[in-house]
Amino acid sequence: MKLTTPHMGTVEYLLTDLFARLGVDYMPPPPTTQKTLRLGLQHGPEFACLPLKLTLGNLIEGLDEGADATLMVGGCGPCRFGYYADIQRRIIKGLGYDYEAIVLEPPAHDFRQFVATLKHIAPDKSYRDIWNAFKTGFRKAQAYDRVDRAAIETRCYETERGATDRVREQAQALLAKTWSHHEVIEAETAALRLFDEMPRRDVTPLRISLVGEFYLLLEPFINFDIERYLGERGVWLERSVYLTDWIGPGTKNPVGGHPDEEVARFAAPYLEYRVGGEGQATVGHTVMARLHGHDGVIQLLPFTCMPDTIAKAILPTVSEREDIPVLTLIVDEQTGKAGVHTRLEAFLDLLVSRRRARAAASA
Repeated sequence: MKLTTPHMGTVEYLLTDLFARLGVDYMPPPPTTQKTLRLGLQHGPEFACLPLKLTLGNLIEGLDEGADATLMVGGCGPCRFGYYADIQRRIIKGLGYDYEAIVLEPPAHDFRQFVATLKHIAPDKSYRDIWNAFKTGFRKAQAYDRVDRAAIETRCYETERGATDRVREQAQALLAKTWSHHEVIEAETAALRLFDEMPRRDVTPLRISLVGEFYLLLEPFINFDIERYLGERGVWLERSVYLTDWIGPGTKNPVGGHPDEEVARFAAPYLEYRVGGEGQATVGHTVMARLHGHDGVIQLLPFTCMPDTIAKAILPTVSEREDIPVLTLIVDEQTGKAGVHTRLEAFLDLLVSRRRARAAASA
């Protein structure tokens, strides 16, 4: 079996390590490009979410590179993401590909099925082998996420453009060499120390929360690498979701630091019920952003995303009552980088003006 999967943030680090431990021939698809998008647009449903089209393009490119099996995460709840795997299987089979489509349900949803799927992929491994591989591989993936978090919180202070990216590459290289659980922990400590040792500018940066649909937040190609763009313009960022928090078997979210229960509690005055995806979390994190002293919130969502469209309808009320500006960016295949950057620049100007006005009023 030669297995391929779609790209999404740091998932490639997790799967590369996990399948190496399980002895699975894993081959990620080529990097996501405009060609990937064109494939998804050509073969995907017209009004489907953009993440479905991009991940469809990833799978087709992976099969074209020689894979004979695909792995796609499943899902549950009132969000179309749970249908992606089946829709993509039907489309790709209809294109004439002879392959095996495997669906991996999130461990928090059905851990037994999750392990059983890994056993199907690696039949020669015992359940104990699979558990040990997942436990250590997942801990390593958390370390990669913590490196990502350190990067987006540090870039605004860098004294030389590109310094944060170079340090992140060094940190990732330290993690890549690890195998045992103890080695992962030691490498993570050393990796995060690299960020602490970076020269820093003495500035008080704007503080912005990035909230919204998880794929759009995690995948730089689709969000126009917004974290780097804002960080290079002196913005300190907090992202509301990290890969290992999203797919983890628990709800404490150790990387992001905000348990699901806490986020839901802050969302409750505006949105009491889960509506699928990151809908309720988007509202909760927006309220929390104001409590944490952030200057503004940016919501990212793909066009037609139902859960975050619900959140979008609520956020103007949240913005007014909590007195925190919110910018919503809706992304589809027609969205251009220049237009997104223009809106971001205008939003940053607004936040700077608000900060100056408040400083003058308190003087």
